[in-house]
Amino acid sequence: MTEAPAPTISAPMREALALAERAIGVSEPNPRVGCVVVRDRTVVGRGHTQHAGGAHAEVMALADAAARGADVRGATVHVTLEPCAHHGRTPPCADALVATGVGRVVIALRDPNPLVSGKGAARLAAAGIAVEWNDAAAAASRELNVGFVSRMERGRPWLRMKVAVSLDGRSALADGTSQWITGTAARADGHAWRKRAAAVLTGVGTVRDDDPRLDVRLVETVRQPLRVIVDSRLETPPTARILAPPGEVLVYAAIDDRARRSALEAHGAEVALAPSPSGKVDLAAVVADLGRREINELHVEAGEKLNASLLAAGLVDELLVYVAPKLLGDGRGLAALPPLARLDDALGFAFVDVARIGDDLRLLLRPSALANDPRSAAPR
Repeated sequence: MTEAPAPTISAPMREALALAERAIGVSEPNPRVGCVVVRDRTVVGRGHTQHAGGAHAEVMALADAAARGADVRGATVHVTLEPCAHHGRTPPCADALVATGVGRVVIALRDPNPLVSGKGAARLAAAGIAVEWNDAAAAASRELNVGFVSRMERGRPWLRMKVAVSLDGRSALADGTSQWITGTAARADGHAWRKRAAAVLTGVGTVRDDDPRLDVRLVETVRQPLRVIVDSRLETPPTARILAPPGEVLVYAAIDDRARRSALEAHGAEVALAPSPSGKVDLAAVVADLGRREINELHVEAGEKLNASLLAAGLVDELLVYVAPKLLGDGRGLAALPPLARLDDALGFAFVDVARIGDDLRLLLRPSALANDPRSAAPR
């Protein structure tokens, strides 16, 4: 029996996906979308989603075509996400496509937003526009928008935990020293992942030990992610570098100490209460609240204790681990998990990607259940 050929991604759709990547660090909380308009086998318009409240990919591509003097009537539009069909911050893109008289729209991924899902395609079809689904590109589009999909489907951001470790799994020396385990290339790559996230989360222990800024400096960006501190007793020093501009800071606490709250607010931080019955910050409540604040991807750079708590709570969707070719001996680990009675009780992960970054290795892993989901395991 002859096997059917694997589905392929057309050249225009590949270009649309590349355009969507340009929306990383720009479009949040909107999805990252790219669009290409083809007329007579020639690309006449290109675009990607702009900042929130700005033009979407389809509108940008149509405007590009108009600027070139191209006639898009009967043209084919390749777009990485279903055109929106509701009035949000901008008018519906489906209506813009109908108004210009395009003949066909090829879509990579159905929009997971219940306000849109299926409605954009239906509106196009009702106007007599041929609608096709490029299933081969769906996984790549979903991967680009893994946080947006998570927020739409689960009401919470995609949580990525980043850790730099030695060959023997140490994230810091016994005294907490961790700068720098990995090399400059890995650190720059880590900043690119910070840029991808809408928020970067850490714990007060890391703030006190390392005094990090947790902003994006080593790669170009047009915006800074929200910096989030888990600080049960509001012990963040008002002089901490993480509070300095640019960017906003949100502190989650378990108690409301008026004097400490005022000191942090005087330095521009917002303080929110999320107490758990144990007297610590309720991490699940934090993640849910960040979802309500339209955070799509949450990037965690914390110490072994907070890492362990997030893992134990089942909140980690992805591990981003940089492994340096060093042996540190005694020190702090990736996560301070309790000892196991059986090997079968270990938290299971699967490799999604392995790459060499400078002298270090970058490992991308997901919990086994997620990694085995074809919808979320698209190659990078």
